Amino acid sequence: MQALQSLVGTWKATGTPEGTREQRQAGFWTETVAVGWKFAGDDVCLAFAHDGGKLVKSGELRYRPAKAVYELTVTTTDTPPETHTYAGPLTLGQQKEPILTLDRDTDAETHRLVLTLLHGNRYVLRCESKPKAAGVFAKRYQVGATKEGEAFAAVPKGVECVVSGGKGTIAVAHKGVTYYVCCSGCRDAFKDDPEAFIAAAKRSK
Repeated sequence: MQALQSLVGTWKATGTPEGTREQRQAGFWTETVAVGWKFAGDDVCLAFAHDGGKLVKSGELRYRPAKAVYELTVTTTDTPPETHTYAGPLTLGQQKEPILTLDRDTDAETHRLVLTLLHGNRYVLRCESKPKAAGVFAKRYQVGATKEGEAFAAVPKGVECVVSGGKGTIAVAHKGVTYYVCCSGCRDAFKDDPEAFIAAAKRSK
């Protein structure tokens, strides 16, 4: 669990569903996510509390050493609420960023959550699904979050990464405008949902 210590804190998040521009704008939401350690005897987990969440009300993340996987149990905002459990490994990306890939199977589909931590002050959560008969996951929505009080990292004057706020060194383009990112992880996150990161960067100025 130590690899996920940087999740502890309060996060300002924005979520967008997949779809047309109109569907994305209509489904856009903002929420605040508070993350902290929870101890109950030998049981240790990271507890998530979502304020204003459109899909998830709360959650708990644990490491299961017997299976060498992480397990995330979430309570939805449905009426009545539902409880779902996802499980999967923690890996490292090209820039050594922690990536959690957690799956949940139903009779018809496999649901997947991919949480990528970027520089300790940003994370991206991608929700995907695929029918049991298909071999490709399709993105359903994405949430980008910035840690409260750390919207942008303290870096020397210069071009800032539109994703993490670090020092921008790699040029990326969207709708004819050039932006900068600091690493391949941020580049991939930006390409996945550029408008969400551009909007979040503007709000943090």
